[in-house]
Amino acid sequence: MLMAHPAVLKDLVDRYETLALLHTETGAAEVRRKLEDAAYTLCVTTGVKDPEAALLAARACLSGTSAENAPSSTARRADSRTGATSRPDGTPTPAEAPQGAGQEPPARRPARPEAEPTFRSPHRRDTVRVASVPAGHVYVRHCADPDGTDGVLRLADPRPNGVPSTSQRWWPPVMLDPDWVDAHHEEFDVFHLHFGFDAQGPDALAALVAALRRHGKPLVYTAHDLRNPHQADPGPHLAALDVLVPAADRLITLTPGAAAEIAARWNRTSTVLPHPHVVQPPLLSRPRPHREGFRVGVHAKSLRANMAVLPVVRVLAETVAGLDDAELAVNIHHEVDDPAAHAHDPVLLAELRKLADRGALTLRVHDYFDDDQLWEYLGGLDLSVLPYTFGTHSGWLEACHDLGTAVAAPDCGYYVQQRPCLTYGHSQRDGLDARSLEEAVREAYRTRPAWRASAADRAAERARIAATHREIYDGLLR
Repeated sequence: MLMAHPAVLKDLVDRYETLALLHTETGAAEVRRKLEDAAYTLCVTTGVKDPEAALLAARACLSGTSAENAPSSTARRADSRTGATSRPDGTPTPAEAPQGAGQEPPARRPARPEAEPTFRSPHRRDTVRVASVPAGHVYVRHCADPDGTDGVLRLADPRPNGVPSTSQRWWPPVMLDPDWVDAHHEEFDVFHLHFGFDAQGPDALAALVAALRRHGKPLVYTAHDLRNPHQADPGPHLAALDVLVPAADRLITLTPGAAAEIAARWNRTSTVLPHPHVVQPPLLSRPRPHREGFRVGVHAKSLRANMAVLPVVRVLAETVAGLDDAELAVNIHHEVDDPAAHAHDPVLLAELRKLADRGALTLRVHDYFDDDQLWEYLGGLDLSVLPYTFGTHSGWLEACHDLGTAVAAPDCGYYVQQRPCLTYGHSQRDGLDARSLEEAVREAYRTRPAWRASAADRAAERARIAATHREIYDGLLR
């Protein structure tokens, strides 16, 4: 079984023991509620159903001993401090030592019971009300039937208190707050988490899960990212997944490879659904702009943590220079040139400007594109190169597929399983395979691949995605 990082596990144990002692001394209702939440967190994290047995397993893991050898006299008795008892769907299981980041997937967790949990609601099922985190993202919007015939109503994203309606800044989703669940649980039937929990640690996510359980609300989790592209350290995201994946009542992911990794790491089965279209339907049928030449593009955006831009650009510049009527375009956001911005990288910009001054590439530093500008940019490329060293799936790849722009994607993650694309060797562990990148560019130049979604195929795919979501929700609520 994959335990949480030792530091996270120790915090959970300390919190549980502190609350247990405090509850024994005071008996306060608020302390009891926090203790129950901590007990649930411990059970979810260890994969052990009884709080006392989970505590033993966590202690054994921290001490480097087998939970089987830990004292077992309390493993199946009721918790005298919380009143919790062992649940009927499982018994304590031995805990294995935690795996470090970058190692092979750990031994599989014991399988969950075959029967899916069901949650009853007093509301009719003509419409399933979903608290979706988020709701306004294009991926989530396009998981719905465009005509509304799927009978799924996704609640609007609540705006944080005090945030002006004109604010464009990203804020942690309000729905992730257990207090929001407590206050609004009668307004939704299913809670569906996609992403946006970067600022939530394992304790906060476990508290969210506990709040959903208190109110009998099922949790669906779509695993978009098994490695967070915005975080250089994989530890925090894995710690979050150690809570969410075991706790979810149903799991969805986008590729068979991601589903296999989830099965290997957490012994959970996922429904695999493709990413829906990204651009609006009318653009799916719009002819590509006609022009001469061959344009390769790298959009460095605001230098996400998973990007290694300069090594990729240097290889591309050298490769493109050897191709007739070919050019390299590099785009980057103004933030990279702003000393006050987190993304500021004067060294990278200086190197890119040197290459531009030599005529090896054209460099454009600009504000964020709106949708129309982005589609125009992507449609003007023959090949978009993703300079990623880690990640899982890509909405950018889907947009290129919508518009008929070929993509060269790294062999890390599961990009190649999403849509047809060229691939090259690039990962955080192994670095850049320059020769494979050069070969991918030359292949695109020679064959001009025309991998593009048709409007009819995307419409049919979206209908299937929407119907499957409704089936998953109904299966939990029947």
